[in-house]
Amino acid sequence: MEKALENTKELLLSHQFYQQQALTVARQLLGALLVRRSPAGMTVGKIVETEAYGGPEDKACHAWKGMTERTRIMFGPGGYAYVYFIYGMYHCFNIVTGSEGDGQAVLIRAIEPLAGLEIMSARRNTDKLTNLCSGPGKLCQALAITRADNGVDLCSDQLQLLSGEAVSDSQVIQTPRKNVDYAAGAKLFPWRFIIKGSPFVS
Repeated sequence: MEKALENTKELLLSHQFYQQQALTVARQLLGALLVRRSPAGMTVGKIVETEAYGGPEDKACHAWKGMTERTRIMFGPGGYAYVYFIYGMYHCFNIVTGSEGDGQAVLIRAIEPLAGLEIMSARRNTDKLTNLCSGPGKLCQALAITRADNGVDLCSDQLQLLSGEAVSDSQVIQTPRKNVDYAAGAKLFPWRFIIKGSPFVS
């Protein structure tokens, strides 16, 4: 896997890809590869679960209350990382989408680990493959994604996404997003996308 990813220019998702609406990007990211390069080595996973957040009109979205210091990166153009810290314990990795001012993002909820498994296992303190990256906090720990990555260009070598195998509509399930009960009617939006039958979802 590592050798196959040494030259990734032809597979790299462009800024233009991210500058679509969050719902479109969330669906199209299923099957894409999330690649993290660090001093410890390369870690790679296939995206199997995403959630779309639609900007200031979406009560489940961090941008709903407008721009703050925390959410400033969300209001920039698509193609940059938005990483936040919750519950005093977990990081969550999001991808800014849309045009400047939209305030949209896609949360990467789970990935299927493909490369750098020993590195991931050491960081997560588990050898159970299906438990390495089956949740937003878990995958950030496994890939060493932290607030230091907030604002990182997703077309850089440090953190990037590559096109993977196509996922057909028949392989995709849409459900309401998780842990957004505070969002009134928006909690029912079917904006969570998962690959049907994947044992790696959260």
